Amino acid sequence: MNLDIIYVQAKRWENTVPISQIRDFAGSLLSKRAKKGIFITTSSYPKGAYEFVGSIEQKIALIDGNDLSELMIEHNVGVSTKVTYEAKKIDSDYFEE
Repeated sequence: MNLDIIYVQAKRWENTVPISQIRDFAGSLLSKRAKKGIFITTSSYPKGAYEFVGSIEQKIALIDGNDLSELMIEHNVGVSTKVTYEAKKIDSDYFEE
């Protein structure tokens, strides 16, 4: 079986991640001869970061704080249910003569 190694870097930033961090990560991938990586942050990326990862050979997925929270909710990781709501609809068969 031939599986690719995927490198992951996670950063907790309050401000936008500097593009230099993405370039450094890409350089690390290159030094390891890795083709795939995931860079995760709790904040966001500048437009230039997306342009940069689109222009290099390595495939780097950028997951920002919004994407991360959606993935956490979708996969029930690090979250708990606080309130559950029940939605009702009219049963039109009940009112037929």
